[in-house]
Amino acid sequence: MHDLRGLTRRALLRDSAIGLGGTAMASLLGANLPAGEAPPGLGVVAPLHHAAKAKRVIWLCMAGGASHLETLDPKPKLIELAGKPMPESYTKGQPIAQLQGQALKILPPQYAFQRFGKCGTQICELFPRIGALADDLCVVRSLKTEAINHDPAHTFMNSGSSISGRPAMGSWLWYGLGNGAQDLPGFVVMVSTGKGGQMQPIAARQWSAGFLPSRFQGVQFQSKGDPVHYLGNPGGIAGERQREVIDAVNALNQLRNGAVDDPEIATRISQYEMAFKMQTSVPRLMDLSDEKPATLTSYGVKTIDGSFNANCLLARRLAERGVRFIQLYHRDWDHHGGIKKNMQTLAGEVDQGAAALIADLKQRGLLDDTLVVWGGEFGRTPMAQGDGRDHHMKGFSMWLAGGGIKGGIVHGATDELGYNAVEDIVHVHDLHATMLHVLGIDHKRLTIRAQGRDYRLTDVHGDVVRKILV
Repeated sequence: MHDLRGLTRRALLRDSAIGLGGTAMASLLGANLPAGEAPPGLGVVAPLHHAAKAKRVIWLCMAGGASHLETLDPKPKLIELAGKPMPESYTKGQPIAQLQGQALKILPPQYAFQRFGKCGTQICELFPRIGALADDLCVVRSLKTEAINHDPAHTFMNSGSSISGRPAMGSWLWYGLGNGAQDLPGFVVMVSTGKGGQMQPIAARQWSAGFLPSRFQGVQFQSKGDPVHYLGNPGGIAGERQREVIDAVNALNQLRNGAVDDPEIATRISQYEMAFKMQTSVPRLMDLSDEKPATLTSYGVKTIDGSFNANCLLARRLAERGVRFIQLYHRDWDHHGGIKKNMQTLAGEVDQGAAALIADLKQRGLLDDTLVVWGGEFGRTPMAQGDGRDHHMKGFSMWLAGGGIKGGIVHGATDELGYNAVEDIVHVHDLHATMLHVLGIDHKRLTIRAQGRDYRLTDVHGDVVRKILV
């Protein structure tokens, strides 16, 4: 018989017939189980809400806000109006980051656009390798977001809210779908730094699990030194001894969890096990000796050197090992000044790696069930800030590929000055809803109860963008 001293209400209900019956009924009705209640390796969305096209996501984040006007959205009208005042009808009463109250003059695109592929999609000449894959890409030119400054814009793009504390999308997916890798985290983050522009910090809260159990938090792999901090054994401790310690600690944790049924204790147990497995799996992941020379050449790397190109190669290696969500940040896209020179530098740093990733996934048969997304947290203004551009949230661009997304198409449009999204507008909530859809999840049904109400990635918004789906 249980000793009821120290027994929590959660544990009492769990061990009672009512608790068991409620859990069984929830399963029969297809409702989400409470956080942490899914079987190991599985998510709470089991079975899937509908057939999935994608199994995993690789998100290439151009941190700082890549200019849509020098990447994916050609605007010849800006050339015609170069240096002239921006029409007040566009900007009056609109939020502007650093140009507020200043004279607003039009800055023309700094580079030409070219047509690529059989589809003829126009992409900036700075991205010839990405352009060569245009027939595999869906270019979305009508995105809108809610935040005009970097940190809240990143937070909104990651979690569907500009307020910190909500789970990141990678955490939602790990929670919802489980992890396809037994010896690696389900959500991995890597950060590289460019050499042109203003470098914005990327805080670890951007891959927080929020109010989900902390075992769903993203794990950052470092570019220098040990890929994961504190993964190695202390001096004098062999693997066998480490296994004995983990088994003993987990046994104690399981005894306590049997009494109090605390999801964070279950988290500690799973994280001890994951860390032990990663002591073997991470060194193997970082060892490129099994890669063909031609593959390394395609990415432009020889070793794991912390570059964006190397991180793209690691992303493919993580994807083929089953990791659910892989997020690559490349910092330095905040071009308030010197946009012409800095765009050339940054494009040169990402064009090869991103293109090699798409081609490599396709060659290995992984692109069909891997969704790849490329873009920043917002765009840039058509108005000049010196010889740069300010932050802009009313209209910007991304490209998507693979995982149930049509290739060789352009979706949506901004106005002739690239200021407002005006055709087939895609809000960030719509982007999230669409990404979840191709992964087999109805965005309205993946919820968790927290702080007195149900939460979801798309809050109370979002529509699936069906025009871009296969």
